[in-house]
Amino acid sequence: MVALSDTSAEFALRDPDVQLMLRVRADEPGAFEELVARFQERLLSVLHHLVGDQQEAEDLAQEVFLRVYRARKDYHPQARFSTWLFTIAHHLASNALRRRRRKPTVPLRLDDSGPLGIWSIGQALCDRQPAPEQKLAGHELAAVVRQALDQLNDRQRLAVILNKFEDLSYQEIAEIMGTTSKAVKSLLSRARTQLRDLLRDYLLPPDKDGSTR
Repeated sequence: MVALSDTSAEFALRDPDVQLMLRVRADEPGAFEELVARFQERLLSVLHHLVGDQQEAEDLAQEVFLRVYRARKDYHPQARFSTWLFTIAHHLASNALRRRRRKPTVPLRLDDSGPLGIWSIGQALCDRQPAPEQKLAGHELAAVVRQALDQLNDRQRLAVILNKFEDLSYQEIAEIMGTTSKAVKSLLSRARTQLRDLLRDYLLPPDKDGSTR
């Protein structure tokens, strides 16, 4: 029987993922494998969109799960489990991006990925839907949106991905990024404005004279 603090018990009651992690902490057979299966796809999606390379995302996801396992005995939930998991992922991805900047750059993959897909970001961030005849082919539009995301700074891109892919609240994103809810709201606002500007020619229908609004 796992002994829980009042705070841990509160989160365990509210979050089934915390319950699962507590089973991992207790070394219950099969619990860690269940945890990996539950989060692997989501974690890979977020990491892929952060670092832009599938193989690197897979390597980072392995490291995230390794760190979770190594830290299991010290785990005492103070928030949703996903908040803790994506905090680890954020730190590892940030370190990977810093290392990349010190070395020759490698072009990012522009293919679609993740449960929502890169085109869904474009849909979510733009105020208007394009006319059917103006839509680009899926893979071409995915490349355009990927390029637009890459022009955001690292913190803006992370905030957008966590908000749009993981549907995390401002407070949860703030805990992951080590900032405030107000700062996250500002990051997302600036990111949306920048993305709308970058994608305007692709996602808005032209005026009658052929120009975009």
